[in-house]
Amino acid sequence: MRKRVTYRPSKSGSVMGGVVGVIFVLIGLFVVIPSFSMTGGFGAIFGVLWTIIAGVIAGTNFYQAFGKGYIGPEIHIEEEGGTEHAQDAAAPGDTQARLTELRALYDQRLITQEEYEQKRKEILEEL
Repeated sequence: MRKRVTYRPSKSGSVMGGVVGVIFVLIGLFVVIPSFSMTGGFGAIFGVLWTIIAGVIAGTNFYQAFGKGYIGPEIHIEEEGGTEHAQDAAAPGDTQARLTELRALYDQRLITQEEYEQKRKEILEEL
């Protein structure tokens, strides 16, 4: 099964990201926009985009650090397609697929006969 991992950075990490974002906004305002505006056309657009993107990065990081919904650093892992109890109500086709996969592992000598029998018994007990 695939797993989805969500990571929330620490407050200090978010503050640092916000400070770096502000530095890049200042670089955009005082270096990139004036320098590239002289070349005209795409240069001015690049400078404005640089500054907007840096502002979004700074804002996002500061929101993560000081927003009302901040919980703290955390890593959240969830199984895709439901909870762990989804296997408890496994469909007969799913059980058959699991048994077939188990047999293939045994035939390839990736598991011992004892492991095969034990896991087979566990799968059948779930029915």
